[in-house]
Amino acid sequence: MVVSSSMEEKSPSRLEQLDWGAATNIVRRLDEPADIARFAAVSKSCRRMVVESRCIKELFSRKFPEVSMFDSVAEDKMSTDVRPGSSQDSEWKNLKRENKIYFVLAREVSRPPVEASCIHESICASSTDNYPQETIANTLDPVHKEAERPSYWSSKGESNSEVPETLTYALHSNLCVVHEVKIRPFRAYFQRGDPIYSANAVRFRFGYSSSSPESNTLKSDRLMSSSQFVSEDYIWTYVSPIYQMEQEDELQTFKLPRPVLCIGGILQVELLGRVQKQEMDGLYYICICLVYVVGRPLSFFNLEVLGEPRKFILKHSEKFIPKYAENGECLGMLEDASRVPSDDEVSGTWNSIAERIRQIRAGRVLAMLGNIGVVNYVAPHDFDSDEEDLDDNSAMF
Repeated sequence: MVVSSSMEEKSPSRLEQLDWGAATNIVRRLDEPADIARFAAVSKSCRRMVVESRCIKELFSRKFPEVSMFDSVAEDKMSTDVRPGSSQDSEWKNLKRENKIYFVLAREVSRPPVEASCIHESICASSTDNYPQETIANTLDPVHKEAERPSYWSSKGESNSEVPETLTYALHSNLCVVHEVKIRPFRAYFQRGDPIYSANAVRFRFGYSSSSPESNTLKSDRLMSSSQFVSEDYIWTYVSPIYQMEQEDELQTFKLPRPVLCIGGILQVELLGRVQKQEMDGLYYICICLVYVVGRPLSFFNLEVLGEPRKFILKHSEKFIPKYAENGECLGMLEDASRVPSDDEVSGTWNSIAERIRQIRAGRVLAMLGNIGVVNYVAPHDFDSDEEDLDDNSAMF
């Protein structure tokens, strides 16, 4: 049965009669952002529960513990003008902003990975045998060249097979969601026996520069011709398990246990152990011809750092609005520095989805609550009734 908006306003639903604590406990049991969005679309009271309980941030923090480093959120369009208003009004606006930004972030990380690698450029390698012929920059070229000079990175030789190596890269955005990393060891077809210089195992670290968290291009490979490398330059927000690498001339996939939100845009590939000696000098080497990151850059989010001690702010830029094809692929970003994009540009076809949700919301959500006992519902405080906010979150999914 479709419940009209007039009926919904005149007669309180079972949900609106629930005790505040019981109602928020129900909301916190929802384990998908889309479910929370649909819940919020039922009524203004439901939206208030979602916003004030901060359940979308709580859910997102469970799925992506990396976001716990953020102290607050902000938008590029936020005004610095001080306007009269109560502290309660200010707190409500901050909660609404946080709710909106985490819903947008949840929507974007749920989209499928882009086709191209998320690596923007190489930063440095822990060692390089013959610079610049065997530089880390060669690992970004997906073409395995056998007819001409081969393209690969090579470590320096070591007599100890346990000596590790690292390859450090900057991703396309300061925030990226990463699903898996692909690596292809190098087969030296110009040496006797075609030896493959793989590592014994591999591990991945994601994070940011300790000296400049807002920049993911701290060093350039052309400045790293020596074996000098300072691992303390980075703070790692996620470290993967160790994966075994096969001594095979093929693109090997290392799928992360869960999608990882890389905050700061830095990836370090840690190559653990050596398996192949070079016949010429009897030393162990690691050689890699391709590193490829499967994921999605979140180019309209950024990391901002303020003050001492540092406070990390998740910043959303509404000047950059993603435009998607029907298959979910991002076609590019709408940008116009002279104005804020219109609602039509931002939402587009979302309006029809929101209308459908309005039609089914009462029956679907209230059915879920049908067996819950009804007690007196005490609302914490009233709030302004802007209908656009009621449907914005539900239209994202």
